[in-house]
Amino acid sequence: MSLGFQRSVVGTCVLAVTLLFAAAAASAQDPTPTPMATPQPTPQPTPIAAPQPTPIPGAVVPPAVLPTDPPPVAPNFTAPIRPMPGTERVGVDVTDQLPLTLSEAIELALKNNNDIDASRNDVRIAEFNLKGARGVYDPLIDSESYYESLTTPTASLIGGAVNGAVTLKRLFSSSGVSGFAPWYGGSYSARFDSSKTNTSNTNSFLNPQYPTVLNFTYTQPLLRNFGIDNNRRQIEIAKKNLSLSDAQFRQRAIEVIALVEQAYWNLAFALRNLAVQIDAVKQARTQLESNQRQVEKGVLAPIDIVAATAQITNYEQLVYAAQEEVTHAENSLKTMMLADRTAPQWSRPLTPVSPITLEPPKIGLAIATTEAMKNRPEIAQLESSASINKIEQDYFRNQTKPQIDLVGTYTSQGLAGTVTPRGQGNVPENLIGGYGSSIGNLIAQDYPSYRVGVTIQLPWGNNVAKANYGRSLVQEDRIANQRAQTEQVIEAEVRNALQALSSAEARLSSAIASRQSAEELAASEERQFRSGTTTFYLVQQRQTDLLTARSLEVKAQTDLNKAISEFQRATGTTLTANNVTVSDNKTLTLTNKPSRLAINAPFFVRDRK
Repeated sequence: MSLGFQRSVVGTCVLAVTLLFAAAAASAQDPTPTPMATPQPTPQPTPIAAPQPTPIPGAVVPPAVLPTDPPPVAPNFTAPIRPMPGTERVGVDVTDQLPLTLSEAIELALKNNNDIDASRNDVRIAEFNLKGARGVYDPLIDSESYYESLTTPTASLIGGAVNGAVTLKRLFSSSGVSGFAPWYGGSYSARFDSSKTNTSNTNSFLNPQYPTVLNFTYTQPLLRNFGIDNNRRQIEIAKKNLSLSDAQFRQRAIEVIALVEQAYWNLAFALRNLAVQIDAVKQARTQLESNQRQVEKGVLAPIDIVAATAQITNYEQLVYAAQEEVTHAENSLKTMMLADRTAPQWSRPLTPVSPITLEPPKIGLAIATTEAMKNRPEIAQLESSASINKIEQDYFRNQTKPQIDLVGTYTSQGLAGTVTPRGQGNVPENLIGGYGSSIGNLIAQDYPSYRVGVTIQLPWGNNVAKANYGRSLVQEDRIANQRAQTEQVIEAEVRNALQALSSAEARLSSAIASRQSAEELAASEERQFRSGTTTFYLVQQRQTDLLTARSLEVKAQTDLNKAISEFQRATGTTLTANNVTVSDNKTLTLTNKPSRLAINAPFFVRDRK
């Protein structure tokens, strides 16, 4: 047997064994069939509707039916390439910058703000109201003079008639003074009457004669209007209204200063953010120049130039948006601190130059709340309202009493004249003379008369006074509720302000760390890009992250200053923190002494330089 034949037989055997093992393995993976039992006939049950299976999450959902395509709108519209807008800002000349400190902005606002002027006028009105209320005690002087001729028919011999009539001619003069006493609700009246009388009466002993009369009257309330009357009530209310107007004036000044501070820091942020955006465009243009050089050398693909150009245009959009925010913030600040649009600063761009404060005041909630309750004008207003209500209660309680007045009158008279033939020997010597003799008799008080009495008035039921008194008691409860609510709101504002300070300080620290990390990452990515170990897309991402981090840091710095301003408003220390004093209840004065924040101090510490 040849060697080739043997090899053929051996190969055939190996192949057969291999096929045998493969068939055995395949049959081993199939399940062993179970012998089928002989089917037995069984009764068929009544068909019952089977429940629908619950949809399984993640099951394949058939595609939704979409509506038909809408008709094309303006299919031939094309956006032409437009030139880039100019860098000038609307309404201002960017070459004529106006450096502005926060103190200067506040001073202009206090001088020119229309709301401040309106509140100042309210205080002046309250002062005039008080002056008018006190004017009720001004004495009232009156005078009356006249000449009269009276002819009276008389048919009696005793009447002294001549031809059946008596004629009386008189020149009369009367003057007096009256008014209210500022004590205990009293009123007074003093009057002097004098005349020259000529008569045709044949029985008259003096003709002409000069009668004079001096009369004093005083009325003193004993119950109603004794402790307080309407005049004293109006004066006391006018005093409290003046205090109320002063508190409202202070509150409006605080609100205006707080709004000016917020607007000032908004403008500072807008300008700094604009600088950040412009710097980002400059860096992107530098990167474009670098890419162009590397494309020329064949290091980069031309598409990287397109990517760098797209990044520049995106940053330019942010620049124009930031420029718009600058205009909005600047106009908002100008409307608060300028009287009208004719002011010279209206057309000049503003440049905030006050440094940004990075250290907030350190103070606890209890001390801050106590200071707020002591300084907030809202509390002073409620205290004035409570005082006015107390005056109303005293007055209306007094009006429920009966009206009992003590009235006293004293009169002194004088008389003199020329003796008639009929009066010879019948007229005392002191009555003979002219007008001066009559005045002398008046002063000598030879003919006095007086009267003292009591007048009583008692309204039946007196429901009007009782209703007014009851209403004043209800008003007291309302004021108490308002104060409780106001104190709650004030403490909530203090809490929010303290939380805003803490959060702003924390955000600033995080923003600084984020900006530093973004700078390192961007620098590292640029080094890797120059060495060819990364792509320009990742460089763009790092540069965008750096731009965002810088903007957030600027915003965090500004937010901290705004949080400090809000904290001052919440605690009622805005005026003292900005060295603003109120004099004459309507004059605001801003001193030139700067204020600085003291670390770990409750509030502001003034520099004594």
